[in-house]
Amino acid sequence: MHISESSNIDKSIIFGKNVVLENNVRIGKNCKIGHNVVIHRDTIIGDNVIIGDNTVIGKEPFASIMSAITQKKTVKPLIIENSVVIGANCVIYRGAEISEYVFIGDLAYIREDVRIGSKTIIGKGVTIENKTIIGKKVKIETNAYITALSTIEDYCFIAPEVTFTNDNFLGRTEERKKYFKGPTLKRGARIGANSTILPGVIIGEDAVVGAGSVVTKNLEPRKIYIGIPARYFKDVPKEQLIENQVFYEG
Repeated sequence: MHISESSNIDKSIIFGKNVVLENNVRIGKNCKIGHNVVIHRDTIIGDNVIIGDNTVIGKEPFASIMSAITQKKTVKPLIIENSVVIGANCVIYRGAEISEYVFIGDLAYIREDVRIGSKTIIGKGVTIENKTIIGKKVKIETNAYITALSTIEDYCFIAPEVTFTNDNFLGRTEERKKYFKGPTLKRGARIGANSTILPGVIIGEDAVVGAGSVVTKNLEPRKIYIGIPARYFKDVPKEQLIENQVFYEG
């Protein structure tokens, strides 16, 4: 185990084997750090945090010379608030902010400039690209792909293997860089399994996208859409609206 002398860690922390803590890492009380975990410099971790085996925390972003979105810049430290649970084999970049009680499943990948609200669940194998904002009590299930420059508001539900996109030009022409934008999901929107959401699309509050759909244009609130391309099917039943759920806090 290697712990930098400049790190500030509480005596109550339980460490696994072969843990590495770089310079200026801060870790609060009653945390559990698994085997082979690497925590990079300046990372700030709150109380009661659990980090699974082989996870990398606070990784510095790398930029390809061909990258259209990732920029070479100074990135602020990773912040992980109290009572966050992070699974095994995850990579969480420097510059992200993880709010309290977030749960992150095994093999998840979270880039820089990502903000995740409290009590949100990030499922196994989920990828969240840079410059994405996610609200509170969101659920993103196994192997979903959230592209860069996306916004997901509070109480949204994203089923397994959903794909967000942000480039209508598919990597061609310099003009495309003016239009990069991921989807926006308004509060309580729900997306069915294996759906694809095209760049810049806005999905209205409490709208539902059926499994396997392709969303090509903005969707109105409180309506259900299905198909390729997704079309109006019917209104969302009253009992399914977000304000009628026991976990809704306003």
